[in-house]
Formats: sequence, structure tokens, C-alpha cells
Amino acid sequence: MAAKITPEQCLAFTAPTEDFLCPLTANTYGLEFYRFTIRDLETSAVVFDMERSAEDFKKFNEMIPHLTEDQKKRSRSIHYRFPSNFLTRKAIGAKLVFGVNGDKPVPNFRMIERHYFRNTLVKSFDFKFSFCIPHSTNTWESIYDVPNLSPEWLKAIQESPFETVSDSFYFVNDELIMHNKAYYAYDGKDL
Repeated sequence: MAAKITPEQCLAFTAPTEDFLCPLTANTYGLEFYRFTIRDLETSAVVFDMERSAEDFKKFNEMIPHLTEDQKKRSRSIHYRFPSNFLTRKAIGAKLVFGVNGDKPVPNFRMIERHYFRNTLVKSFDFKFSFCIPHSTNTWESIYDVPNLSPEWLKAIQESPFETVSDSFYFVNDELIMHNKAYYAYDGKDL
């Protein structure tokens, strides 16, 4: 059995992980993400909005035992394509609607998100949501300060689609229950 991954270890990573640090079955609380919206705080322009139903997750959870390892990995990764000037914004808002579909309460829910470009840490976030009751739907909105990047880094990131990577680690009482990855391109039409 693999060693327990702690929040402190995740906060010390200097590059994206090569693989996922927990299996899909580690989510014994039945946490599911129903909607994720990203908006520019200056203009309120919505840059990304994705929604899934509880029924979608029920069907997916029934399929997990039949998925190949490659399909499991793909189900935990997302590729974002953002406007080319997205990284010049001062702040963005990220709104997450999630459900607790299990019978257990979720104490000390924590998300650690680490963003890297070419294996260099660009930004790290650490969010805490103290408690969620079983069979509930919850909304979590976070404000992200966009990192201040040099003109050289901005150009390199914009010219290198999907070389910017993030790891999102989700903990309950310091136990890793979910790990997702995202890949970013900043080459779309400007806001």
C-alpha cells in the first residue's frame, strides 16, 4: 500500500505529479462537482462554465469498475482554453457547486491547487471549507489573484499551449480523497 499523502507534501511539490496520488475509489464521501464557473472580476465576463448533473455522476460511478486505467486518468483531467489576455487580468473568481452524495459528513474539506509552467511553480492556492453535511449541495466561491508574470513568461506561456499544468488535491481531515489535473492554453480570443 502506498504511503499516505499529506497536505504538507502537496504544498512542497516543486513540479506537477507524474501520476495520480490516489485512486478514484478514495472518494468515500461521494463528493461530486456539478458546476464550475470562472469569471473575470473586472468585467464579470464568464470565461468558462461547465455543468454536470447528479445523474451524470451516478452513471460514471457505475462505470468505474469497467474503465481502463487510461480512461480513469482521462476522467480526472481537463484541458482549458482561455483568452490570450487572461493572464493579464488582476483577479478571477471561481465558483464551484458540489454535492456530498454519501452518508458521512465531510469535516475539514480542503483543496490545494498548484499551478506550474515547465515544472516551475507559478502559483499555489490553499482553500478550506470547514464542514459539509451528507446529501447536501454546496457552493464555494474563491477569488484568485492572477500571478504577476514578466513579459517573457507571459509570451512563453501563451506560445506553449498545455505546458501549463495544475494539480488539484482534495482532502477530508487531511486524508487525500481526490486528485485531478488540468492543462491550460492561453491562445483564444481576448476578453
